[in-house]
Amino acid sequence: MRRGVGARLGIGWTLHGDGGTPRPGEAVAPDERLSWGRTIGLGAQHVVAMFGATFVFPVLMGLDPNLAIMVSGVATILFLLIVQGKIPSYLGSSASFVGAVTVIRAGGGDSSTVTGAVLVCALVLGAVGLVVHFVGAGAVHRVLPPAVSGAVVMLIGFNLAPVVAETYWPQDQWIALITMVVVLTASVLLRGFWGRIAVFLGLAAGYALSWVFDLAFGPITAPDADGNVSTHPRLDLGGVADAPWFGLPQLHGPSFDLAAIVVVLPAVIALIAENTGHVKAVEQMTGSKLDGSLGRAIFADGLASALSSAVGGPPTTTYAENIGVMAATRVYSTAAYWVAAVVAIAFGLCPKFGAVIAATPGGVLGGITVVLYGMIGLLGAKIWVESRVDFADPVNLLPLAAGLVAGIGGVSLQITPSFEFSGIALGTLVTLIGYHVLRASVARVNR
Repeated sequence: MRRGVGARLGIGWTLHGDGGTPRPGEAVAPDERLSWGRTIGLGAQHVVAMFGATFVFPVLMGLDPNLAIMVSGVATILFLLIVQGKIPSYLGSSASFVGAVTVIRAGGGDSSTVTGAVLVCALVLGAVGLVVHFVGAGAVHRVLPPAVSGAVVMLIGFNLAPVVAETYWPQDQWIALITMVVVLTASVLLRGFWGRIAVFLGLAAGYALSWVFDLAFGPITAPDADGNVSTHPRLDLGGVADAPWFGLPQLHGPSFDLAAIVVVLPAVIALIAENTGHVKAVEQMTGSKLDGSLGRAIFADGLASALSSAVGGPPTTTYAENIGVMAATRVYSTAAYWVAAVVAIAFGLCPKFGAVIAATPGGVLGGITVVLYGMIGLLGAKIWVESRVDFADPVNLLPLAAGLVAGIGGVSLQITPSFEFSGIALGTLVTLIGYHVLRASVARVNR
């Protein structure tokens, strides 16, 4: 029987049972849905789960968080259509670019330069997705074995440590400390869905406490985001009253700079590893074989990031937070993600909402980033552990050790007076090239 157009696009859902709450042990498949009332409720959970990180990361990159929320909804719809509804996922703002963007801005790059570099990187990711789709998922594992991909993810996270220490934490160390404690406590002590949104809970708590501290103790004398010491309120909501309720976010076009592009390109490796891991997680939960859809997923992520950056938005990626919601509810219906995407687009069209986000105090960001950046780095270690990378093998140990120190320590290699490799870019090159050259050399010697 031929499938209808809706089914081929992944929007031909059938009702699971009577549409009520699934019985214990039952799961709702991606092409099924509950009643629309329950589906809307599940969609709202997905919005909350993605919300904190989706707007925190563009704030850290100096991009418009309102635009980020809106394009995340568009990106999710595009992703679901390309993977034909087989991989239920939400596409939120990616953390993998924050370190590279920090380097670009430190070198004088503006938002246009940032989004131009991200756009090129996204197109490369999309091209990789096409190759994987036609060649097979094994190509990813050959070029980016767990030893290499784990190291790149690790250096992307730990390279951000100075940003926390020098930019966010000093703005309000006590609010930062309290926010960090709330995130850690919520992550460990709360169960199920609430534990999955620990970052959002920490954000909300820090935001509210900043307002309370302003009332109780008055303005704070501390550095601002630019490092200039002044006396100012922790939470400044002056821009909220002036913002309209409805309107388009600020859009801008990209510009292209070779040095910025080189700095950002290593994030492709992190996104390939991230997408692969998330597809595997969904595969295990749903019991479906998804290797044949991996190329589509990577291509969709690249295309979504390209479209986002073309209008001034951040790069996107599949979100583990929403995968966690599915694991807790055992509802894998893509209909819930469509609801979440539509809600996100509606939020993005409310500038007043964006003004509230933009007012997030620096101390709150300090408490969140000290956890998030560390988690990004440790995801690299998780890849090593799960893949049982053998560090007794010098081919694994030595290029990874050299690449991590070069990347995290900010080592630079001057190519021309105006162009250099440094930080994440240099660390990735050392790791990737060093690993494959040494592996090929050992294979030749042992013939």
